[in-house]
Amino acid sequence: MAGIGGSNYWEDLRKQARQFENELDLKLVSFSKLCTSYSSSREGRRGDTSDTTPLLNNSTQDRMFDTMSVEIEQLLAKLTLVNDKMAEYTNTPGASSLNAALMHTLQRHRDILQDYTHEFHKTKGNFLAIREREDLLGSVRKDIESYKSGSGVNNRRTEMFLKEHEHLRNSDRLMDDTISIAMATKENMTSQRGFLKSIQSRVNTLANRFPTINNLIQRINLRKRRDSLILGTVIGVCTILLLLYAFH
Repeated sequence: MAGIGGSNYWEDLRKQARQFENELDLKLVSFSKLCTSYSSSREGRRGDTSDTTPLLNNSTQDRMFDTMSVEIEQLLAKLTLVNDKMAEYTNTPGASSLNAALMHTLQRHRDILQDYTHEFHKTKGNFLAIREREDLLGSVRKDIESYKSGSGVNNRRTEMFLKEHEHLRNSDRLMDDTISIAMATKENMTSQRGFLKSIQSRVNTLANRFPTINNLIQRINLRKRRDSLILGTVIGVCTILLLLYAFH
């Protein structure tokens, strides 16, 4: 590849990586807000059992979800390609003298890509779960309405259906509240991450100059990952307990 040994090539790759990372950060925030608004609009529709409830709003949100999913997947693919080119550059003979610093920078961009990929799939999974659950509940409501409007309806059986439906609504509302709290927490962590990234960039500059500081940064990163695993485990256990309580 022409010019692959030049420092300008490496800087161009870093600029492209940062540009894609910034675009992904904005897209993921908008994507998360879309999922939250979708859940809220569905909650409003549950209060209206009429068959004439307008579906245009959610249809538009579904199209926006599909469009934003494609855009984010394309950005992730582009960022992955840039990371691969950066990895290829670090293996060239001309970059051997700066290999340690280059590998440190490359690893940081790989971690960011992994975080964005995980966040996208998690948000997308939550959205699809909400949509599937709402479609199922909508089908149940239609069956109940059809049963109530039919001739010779048994009042006792209808009452049992209505009670079960109310139980499903309460459980679903609890799930929505849990997801909303998780979304709000994620947005807060996203904003904090942007602030921490700027600090980490400055610290990395110092770490490349002073090996002792670099070792200290590596220890801090290890502890941060350990704390993240512990926090994720605690959140997972709490979510499971909430699910067990909701469907008990």
